[in-house]
Amino acid sequence: MTGKERTLNALERKPPVDQLPVCDSLWVETLRRWIAEGHISANENSDDHFGFDIMRGCGLNSTADPGFKNVILEESDTSMLQLNGNGATLRIPKNSTGTPEHVGFSVKSRHDWEEKIKPFLIDIDRRRIPSQIYREQKKRADEKQLFLTVGGLAPFEQMHPVCGHENLLMGMALDPDWIMDMVETYVNLTINHFEIIFHEDGLPDAVWLSEDLGFKDHPFMSPAMYKELLLPGHKKLFDFFHSKKLKVIVHSCGYVEPLVPCLIEAGMDCLQAMEAKAGMDMPRLFKNYGDKISFCGNIDVTIMLKNNIEELEKELRRKILPVIKNGGGYILHSDHSIPPQVDYETFRFFVDEGRKLIK
Repeated sequence: MTGKERTLNALERKPPVDQLPVCDSLWVETLRRWIAEGHISANENSDDHFGFDIMRGCGLNSTADPGFKNVILEESDTSMLQLNGNGATLRIPKNSTGTPEHVGFSVKSRHDWEEKIKPFLIDIDRRRIPSQIYREQKKRADEKQLFLTVGGLAPFEQMHPVCGHENLLMGMALDPDWIMDMVETYVNLTINHFEIIFHEDGLPDAVWLSEDLGFKDHPFMSPAMYKELLLPGHKKLFDFFHSKKLKVIVHSCGYVEPLVPCLIEAGMDCLQAMEAKAGMDMPRLFKNYGDKISFCGNIDVTIMLKNNIEELEKELRRKILPVIKNGGGYILHSDHSIPPQVDYETFRFFVDEGRKLIK
């Protein structure tokens, strides 16, 4: 089978034919280490090297002012303090992969949102659309028969870069009308711009939406709050992609299990990444929801970090076999991404042995 056929099979929860589809994300430092060790050549595409079935394509630019040039406020040997086009001040690590430190936000209220951000988000702005990159990715995916996804941010991931998690969550509790206005604005922005991409350059196979809704052991909000404030926007967005015959893969970090029924109600087709270290467990999720959605991920990176092949094999078998032996759909992926402490041989085993577990 081709990578495209294999992945679509998994998303439609059909029995795997030859092997499991696979993809993953390598940290820059990981790739740099493996190149230095001679495992991958410097000019080689790492996705091709490992035979990934999915091409993770580009997404929209959701920055409020896409033409804003980031301003460096401070700089040291290890980081930069930057003001960006969302009016946010972030401390960015240098020479390493990592989450920026959220230092400050100019948007703290509905008034700030309406005055400083919303006017940028009403009209079509072609600077948000990576047309040339998308065309190149689509051509390459077609040539190699890979499953092409376009990237994107769902509303929660578009809102918190503007106002920060604390202001956003306080707004959800104290000013829900403000949050609903932001959700509607960002959903319309996303739909209107993707409509142009699809009309001008054709359709991908799926959309891969980032929407981090949890932290360790808890989601950021209750299911009731999700249903009131986020579900209508998610449903409108997911319905749009479904109208184009596209699958909707939702990436959500953290512990989001209490929100999974709500995401299914909104129209999610596949849940990714199911962070084991946050408390997510795919066999339990499959038992409850495996007849409704497919799964991607949940192989614990903290086990990969030990570089113990026997322990990794147990993790693969414990997580994957209950799904594929009982009619579920699964795409092989770690529970987030691959840091540089993971040996090349460990990851090679993960890819080669994990994809063969159907046999």
